[in-house]
Amino acid sequence: MVSVDEYGEFETAWCPGCGNFQILKALKQALAGLGLKPHQVLVCSGIGQAAKTPHYLKCNAFNGLHGRSLPPATGAKLANKNLAVVVTSGDGCNYGEGGNHFLAAVRRNINITLLAHDNQIYGLTKGQASPTTLKGQKTKAQPFGAPSDAFNPVAVAVAMHAGFVARGFSGNVDHLADLIQQGIQHEGFSLIDISQPCVSFNKVNTFGWYKERCKPLPEDYDPTDWGTAMNTAMQFGETIPQGVIYKNDRPAFGSNIPAMQGEPLARRNPDLSVLAEILEEYA
Repeated sequence: MVSVDEYGEFETAWCPGCGNFQILKALKQALAGLGLKPHQVLVCSGIGQAAKTPHYLKCNAFNGLHGRSLPPATGAKLANKNLAVVVTSGDGCNYGEGGNHFLAAVRRNINITLLAHDNQIYGLTKGQASPTTLKGQKTKAQPFGAPSDAFNPVAVAVAMHAGFVARGFSGNVDHLADLIQQGIQHEGFSLIDISQPCVSFNKVNTFGWYKERCKPLPEDYDPTDWGTAMNTAMQFGETIPQGVIYKNDRPAFGSNIPAMQGEPLARRNPDLSVLAEILEEYA
């Protein structure tokens, strides 16, 4: 049995009341609930307040460039398929700077779990509109309102037939932990877009704003129905549906590649003589 205490307790740089605290709690709860020891887990991130999450976990961690969390996570998973790989970063990092990596991960169906802390603002850089800021919303950097339509990552992921797509809320830790567990257990790419407040720089989408709108999906909801999932994914405003919106059984990337079968690549002893022969051809 694994305890959440094994993932450690650290002093954070987050503002009091930030949704990141509850997401971190849900992540620890999910990992411990799955019986995963810290050495069996890798958490990757880019840049931002949410991207500091690996700093506050006792496990394997990678904190890289802005928007570049998915490529190293992909490489790590392909090198060691036995590792549980989680990417955790903000809406700006994942959908702005990392937008193309997000699309590539969905398309390839890499077996990793993306936790997108979605507070609809750039928090680390103090309040610019992010890709998910609603059009017309005033921010410190856009006093006349965000000029562009908001990006809907959940709808895009469902449209591309991503393997597992869910929406969670930082204010419902137990429900969020359950979604994270399901995402990690899913064989393929899983996106969990998490609504959370930024108490310092988003005065519109507050904790109360989300709490009033985040509603669980009905018990008879069928996440394998793509058409229903598309309609559900498009709902964001007065109601924000919570739960597993869509899932399918697309084979994960690597499952049909012979070289990926058997022992993880990271545990094999490469034949360096073959490499030497190849290099000799270019000498």
